[in-house]
Amino acid sequence: MNLIQALVPADFRRATDAPLRRFYTCTFMACVGMGLTLSLYVVYLHNVRGFSTNFSTLLLGASAVAGLASSPLWGSLTDHLGPMRVALTAYSFDAVALVVWAYAHTKSVAIFAAILLAIFGGAGWGPSSTMLSRLVHEDQRQRAFGFNFMLVNLGIGFGGLVSASIVDLHHPESFTVLYLINAGVTLVAAGLFWTLRAHGGPITEHHEDPVKSAEGWREVIHDRRLVQFVLASLVLMIGGYGSQEAGFSLFVVNNLKLPVHVIGIIFFFNTSTIVLAQLWVLNKIDGRSRTRVMATAAGLWCIFWIILDVTLTLPAVLAVASLCVAMVVFAIGETMLSPVGPALVNEIAPEHLRGRYNAAQGLTWGLSGSIAPAITALYFDNHLGNWWPLSTGLTALCGGMLMLNLRRHLSDSEDGRRVATSA
Repeated sequence: MNLIQALVPADFRRATDAPLRRFYTCTFMACVGMGLTLSLYVVYLHNVRGFSTNFSTLLLGASAVAGLASSPLWGSLTDHLGPMRVALTAYSFDAVALVVWAYAHTKSVAIFAAILLAIFGGAGWGPSSTMLSRLVHEDQRQRAFGFNFMLVNLGIGFGGLVSASIVDLHHPESFTVLYLINAGVTLVAAGLFWTLRAHGGPITEHHEDPVKSAEGWREVIHDRRLVQFVLASLVLMIGGYGSQEAGFSLFVVNNLKLPVHVIGIIFFFNTSTIVLAQLWVLNKIDGRSRTRVMATAAGLWCIFWIILDVTLTLPAVLAVASLCVAMVVFAIGETMLSPVGPALVNEIAPEHLRGRYNAAQGLTWGLSGSIAPAITALYFDNHLGNWWPLSTGLTALCGGMLMLNLRRHLSDSEDGRRVATSA
């Protein structure tokens, strides 16, 4: 109990009322479903359904573009209809898409299901961020988003363990079962989210103001603070998540010549570090400059890439150990970045445009997920893979510098520079 009191301050424990607890349960359940199938996209299409690798990877890329293109629409709908209606629509259609995906025996069915998954699968994140910002006072948003990120990783990790016990390439029907379970868990998450309907309606106060009622994406794009944040975040994501997902496994297997099964061991250190360190990190960054915290995360990610490059000179055992340490470093950067980014965006967002602001932040994930693989492919296709980690580390540092430049355009409150509230 003393440890919990030390890690979770009394004011945040008081703020964690019944609606917030239901929201966190919803987050955990949704991410358990995500973890069940997160890494199986290409394997399912190629190894189970027999489609070519080229078709599978092209469909993955097209899905990313579809999800990216629909993001602004979800932001607008969230502001007009409220996060509740948008999130429930997304959850429901996502569950339907998962059922169709489970029985995708032809290319046309696979394309239809993939587009549905792309459009509705990620549509709930913006409304969820908007809902979370309503459930907690602004002084607790940073901690609330950090705690939510911890539950995201805990849910994905748990879902991955369940998936490992079910899926079997020698039994293709196991994949069908897995996707059907994912659909069921998604509907459970939708039911939990529905219990928050009292907090999820549209904001109507601005309708009486002719100026505010006419505002939309034009005002969002003209907010210099948000534009600079999105640009800095995009560069930082390319130097972090985007490149890690695009080329880390490829580098480990092809350049370091390590067996593929060590990748699971390495990523275990990532997830476990996030779960164990998130609360401690939240206490350390409380009241500190958010832009400096994100710049520090960029520095940690640069160290991650440097360690990755150094492993080229190490024997196999030391290389694996170094990669595990590198993943711990990367994970600590994640625990620093995850609370402050959403908190900053929701601090500068007007209430009647909050859905659009969160959608704009979400664009950085989709864009980095599309740009980073293309950059990574250039290095590996031209036999420059050994230089890829260092250049990616420099990209992360550039993102950190852009974050520091953003600092002078923010007030103390927007940047989180205030007296710490932690006990």
